[in-house]
Amino acid sequence: MNQIYIFSGPCGVGKSTITKMLAENMEKVVLVHGDDIHSMFIGRDQPSWDEQLSIVWQNTLSITRNFLDHGLNIVLDYVVEDELEWFCRELSGYDIELYYVVLRADEDVLVQRLQERGDVDLIDRSLILLRQLQNDPANRPYLYDTTNKSPKEILLELQNRFHEFRL
Repeated sequence: MNQIYIFSGPCGVGKSTITKMLAENMEKVVLVHGDDIHSMFIGRDQPSWDEQLSIVWQNTLSITRNFLDHGLNIVLDYVVEDELEWFCRELSGYDIELYYVVLRADEDVLVQRLQERGDVDLIDRSLILLRQLQNDPANRPYLYDTTNKSPKEILLELQNRFHEFRL
């Protein structure tokens, strides 16, 4: 049985750091960054934002299926807004364990992290996503607070609590 770990959350919450650390401690695993797929849109006259998201999720699903077909575990790092139910339904034919974690942090901590890494242009979007994700009742059981925790502490705690985040 393969495992899929889906990490959502706004920019600056620690998704990339935690997913990389998790994947490095697993066997037969691939790390999929949804932003890498999204960054493939280059040039003028691109599809609308909503169409881009749809295309990214379709490609993420295709990549996920391909990796599963090759017996690999998957760690997925991408903001999940309303795609989770669809994504899980599309994978229903696979023998998998699926885990979903929505990372969050206090607003002032997110702002500080983004400023420190030079991503001030992402602050407004990150705060909007934070509020949206943590206020969505469907996400409440899957929220994990990264405020004032080191990446190592977060990973260890999540590894001990993944059973709580199983879909």
